[in-house]
Amino acid sequence: MLAAMSEPTETRKQRAARRAGEFPPVPEPLPRPVLDSHTHLDITVSEAGVPPQPQADGDPGVVPVEDPVAVAVAVAASVGVDRLVQVGVDVASSRWGADVADSHPAVLATVALHPNEAPRLPDLDEALREIEALAALDRVRGIGETGMDFFRTGEEGRAVQEESFRAHIAIAKRYGKALVVHDRDAHADVLRILDDEGAPDTVVLHCFSGDADFARECVRRGYLLSFAGTVTFGSAAALREAAALTPVEQILVETDAPYLTPMPHRGRPNASYLIPLTVRSLAETTGTDLDDLCAAVSATGDRVFGPW
Repeated sequence: MLAAMSEPTETRKQRAARRAGEFPPVPEPLPRPVLDSHTHLDITVSEAGVPPQPQADGDPGVVPVEDPVAVAVAVAASVGVDRLVQVGVDVASSRWGADVADSHPAVLATVALHPNEAPRLPDLDEALREIEALAALDRVRGIGETGMDFFRTGEEGRAVQEESFRAHIAIAKRYGKALVVHDRDAHADVLRILDDEGAPDTVVLHCFSGDADFARECVRRGYLLSFAGTVTFGSAAALREAAALTPVEQILVETDAPYLTPMPHRGRPNASYLIPLTVRSLAETTGTDLDDLCAAVSATGDRVFGPW
């Protein structure tokens, strides 16, 4: 006992650094099932591992299994997140997602070249041909994430981004799939290109990041706005204003895992089982009954991507 007491205790800063890489605890389940409309299971597993799995006594723990995707799906289902959309960002992750969707009934896939990936490719046309081949698969229900990103790609790469975005729009229309749009600091250009090309029947603005004015433009066009954990951040008043004016039938909810973990766990790894935190925040922001919001999000998910 004396030896243990003499050991230096962990400081608050050290404890925060240690916990930064840990998955947050499992939240209270939702009253009705919803989906995670945008997640990256491959990146989550490779960078953060598997989320905590509830034990018989209710305490979370990590249980080694041969199929980490099955763990992620099971933990999400335990809190009412019963469907996941695995999103591709390049040819390899798109192939992986299509394979996972084939082997996991709760998972559907989207396929695409991320806008920051497109300018790096030695042969954009060949990569697009591979994405189009995957687009024809039954368990692939969307084309994305594609779009424009002016934050990470400079002026020199934007022409290629736009070429890729236009090609993905065409693929989505040819195969009747939802278009999942990545838009970072490029609101006006995203709308311009969609208007020029003629948008597919279903367009999802992934991790919506615009203000109320941009939200109105998207809503007017019939687009779906998918809100991530960012809507829970203290600095996101403008985003909450955008959410509040969005009709409930045009709202989706996502993690973008392993990124954008909702409060109060910002900075720690994200996963689909944390969707309830974002849904509850959105219910408060929009003034919508939690049961009603869950039902609306679930129905919209089925309309956009389903049936599973």
